[in-house]
Amino acid sequence: MFTPHQSAYFAHWLTQSGRIENQVSRTMASARVDMNPHQVEAACFALKSPLAKGVLLADEVGLGKTIEASLVIAQKWAEGKKKILLVTPASLRKQWNQELADKFELPSIIIDSKIAKEQRQQGLTNPFDQTENIVICSYQYIAAQKDRVGLIDWHLVVFDEAHKLRNVYQSKGSKQAKAVVDATRHAELRVLLSATPIQNNLMELYGLASVIDEHYFGDAKSFRTLYVNRQRSGAALEDLKKRITPLCHRTLRKQVQQEGGINFTNRYSLTQDFIPNAEEWELYQKISAYLQQPDLQAISFQARHLVSIGIRKILASSSFALADTLAGMITRLKAQQLLDEDSLTDLEEADDWLDQFDDEPANPSSKQSKLAEEIAQLSEYQQLAATITSNAKGDALLRVLEKALEMTESLGGQRKAVVFTESCRTQRYLSDLLENNGFQGRTVLLNGSNNDAQSKAIYQNWLSQHQGSARISGSKTADMKAAIVDHFKSNGADILISTEAGGEGINLQFCSVLINYDLPWNPQKVEQRIGRIHRYGQKNDVVVVNFVNRKNPADQRVFQLLSEKLKLFEGVFGASDEILGAIESAIDIEKRIYEIYQKCRNEEAIQYEFDQLQRDMEEVLSVKEEAARQTLLSHFDRDVVAALKTRRDRSKDFLKDYEQVLLDLARAELPEARFNRNHFHYQDSRYDLSWVLAEEHNAEFFRLQSSEHYLAWDLVHRAKARSLKQAHLQFCYGALDGGHYAALQPLIGQSGVLQLIKLTFKYANTEEHHLLALAKTDAGEDLSLDNAAHLLCIPASVLQEPHSLDTSVFEALANDAIASKEQQTQAQLEQYFEQENDKLERWAEDRRQALLLTVTELDEEIKLLKKAARQLASTAEKVAAKKALRKLERKRDDALSEYHEARKHIEAEEDALLDEISAKLELSTNQQTLFSIRWTLSQ
Repeated sequence: MFTPHQSAYFAHWLTQSGRIENQVSRTMASARVDMNPHQVEAACFALKSPLAKGVLLADEVGLGKTIEASLVIAQKWAEGKKKILLVTPASLRKQWNQELADKFELPSIIIDSKIAKEQRQQGLTNPFDQTENIVICSYQYIAAQKDRVGLIDWHLVVFDEAHKLRNVYQSKGSKQAKAVVDATRHAELRVLLSATPIQNNLMELYGLASVIDEHYFGDAKSFRTLYVNRQRSGAALEDLKKRITPLCHRTLRKQVQQEGGINFTNRYSLTQDFIPNAEEWELYQKISAYLQQPDLQAISFQARHLVSIGIRKILASSSFALADTLAGMITRLKAQQLLDEDSLTDLEEADDWLDQFDDEPANPSSKQSKLAEEIAQLSEYQQLAATITSNAKGDALLRVLEKALEMTESLGGQRKAVVFTESCRTQRYLSDLLENNGFQGRTVLLNGSNNDAQSKAIYQNWLSQHQGSARISGSKTADMKAAIVDHFKSNGADILISTEAGGEGINLQFCSVLINYDLPWNPQKVEQRIGRIHRYGQKNDVVVVNFVNRKNPADQRVFQLLSEKLKLFEGVFGASDEILGAIESAIDIEKRIYEIYQKCRNEEAIQYEFDQLQRDMEEVLSVKEEAARQTLLSHFDRDVVAALKTRRDRSKDFLKDYEQVLLDLARAELPEARFNRNHFHYQDSRYDLSWVLAEEHNAEFFRLQSSEHYLAWDLVHRAKARSLKQAHLQFCYGALDGGHYAALQPLIGQSGVLQLIKLTFKYANTEEHHLLALAKTDAGEDLSLDNAAHLLCIPASVLQEPHSLDTSVFEALANDAIASKEQQTQAQLEQYFEQENDKLERWAEDRRQALLLTVTELDEEIKLLKKAARQLASTAEKVAAKKALRKLERKRDDALSEYHEARKHIEAEEDALLDEISAKLELSTNQQTLFSIRWTLSQ
């Protein structure tokens, strides 16, 4: 079917590096994931220029930014640039580790203090100096180990949830963020991932831009003057939009849906009412009244609000959780320890509230008699809670659970549900309740520790099952979470009961029922919960269940706020990132709701305060809607949908060619294999070009991915390693399997010569490989490069060894082809240079304007002082004013001198940076003749 010469062509074609979109498409073709054009678009954007120091990928939630970043990581890995660091919240480390392994088969290691110690014991002095693993670390650990991290010349650093860095420019900004940025400052490329890079403050965009490239904008002062203070200026916003276009890429869910690539599933809401029984309601009223007392002695003043909100959360969760919590608190008080955040052991998320309240610095007065009275009160409440044997909300769960499972089954989903609670003790109560009411052996827990017997058994079984595989990260917390999710997915359980900490960073698209047993007051947390199941990859409509306490007007208004005003529970998308971000940055909803619970003593007051909160939210959203018309991040390109459709078509065309060449390579190298249209059988194994079919048929996935121990790589290396002599090949046009090359049909019956050249360009840490197929007919007619390449794809046989070929006939053809490629490449390099030059010119101008601004401000002060001095009556006042004026003028003159001096330094720095860029763009060219043949094209 094919000859060794063609096999070499196929191998080199499969591994050439030309257009970046083809490289990304090739990487996607080797991954176990469905390709979507917006993800290829984002990855191409990140890799578009070898001079760019980084990008911000800001697609909306649910569009698979993990896939986009993984494509960039895989591409760098394939180029041999393996110093890669992934910085992520601690809870997402294992998810990334698994995504890279499962979808891209990329090796990674989670480095924490325990793993670092083990690495050092094995002789690796710097645990971050990995040669065959992508390094995954938390923000906290990178900050703590910044000196060691800074010793590595990173090829790529990816920051997940990058909005954690957006205030890094502030003098009082997060020390952790500053340490992380400083440790990775010299990375070759930085990719920031965030669905909400800007909330309501444009300075946050400046902060993220400074993380990527400190020469992107001048400084904070000039940015504030140019853009923040001129937000109502259309020209200023248009200028900023133009400047960040090369830096930031954002696609919206509605754009992807319009393109037709992803049909997002719907959310359906189920609301279950319940009425607390008499004892529960009595307990609620007593605890609420207790917390509303202004002079509580039992709670430390430094933690008054923190403990109060915690007790309210536990009270709303279950009487069982409250009884145990109160018992622990009473024990502390009797041991003469006031209640503080350490009393809230039942709430894994208590630390989230630490910075929300400005609690009093110290207890101004201590009344022992009042404290004794409160201990007695709390003991009474604890006894009341302990006597309650059933909760109305728990009974309501049993009623609504079956209804929700039936609903999801009718929508095509599995009979599985995730139940979220904020309380660890309520989690255990719910497990017992469900186990005793029809779900025996069908529940599993997920929380921050998972130290129960069932979880430990699941974990040990998972370790045994995956012993020796990359699935085991070595971090017990991360591996425990993976084991629990696997158990739930594999039908080991029907109900997953999770706390907030347990639910971070997990993907549960195989489940489509989510039950908010406890409803958070923070809308971002609600959306994050629902995002565990309603996300990219969910194939079914999802059902979201909420409970409403019909006896508590405040609970009813919280639900109304989240449901009707923010529309979190129904529709295709839920609340948009922009809306949630705008609300969060303008109003602390959680704090406002807590304050209503604390201060309102009757329904009238509750309704009034919630009405006011609702008005405030509507005001914020109306401002946001106005700003959205000139949004910076949503519509860089008015034809986003058309661009995505074009990207899809191009990717499909390339992938079709790619898979055909990959299969032809197998045909050339494995003549004994049995071939079909999209798969083949070889040595008792089936090999599929599609990962979906490979999984369906339990076959091998035949592709070129990162690890080089697979069959496809073996074939590539074998084909490239051969020494190819000149030969005469006869191509049989009629043997083409599917498709035809119409332009070659007139050449049937003709002969000629062909030479294959590998052209290599080197510049800016980049190496490009291009294949040039040069062909002529015996009549002297030149074939186009495409037609010559297509000729090599036609099945052929070796006729005989030619005595000798006159390769000089290719000289003019080769010179023209190489010159053309060089010209194209130089034009691209000029674009790279112009983009960097424009950026640096604007940076220098920003810096100059910032310095000049000080002079201008002092000039204005001088004018005002002169005007005021003219109004003075007494000589003494005039003399004092004159002295002040002279002092201000000297200050202005100093600032002007500083401006002129600094201007020289700025220009010198700009020149040095341009020289550095120019040196990087020096083009080095190399050519290698792979083979020369004589050809004949027969019918």
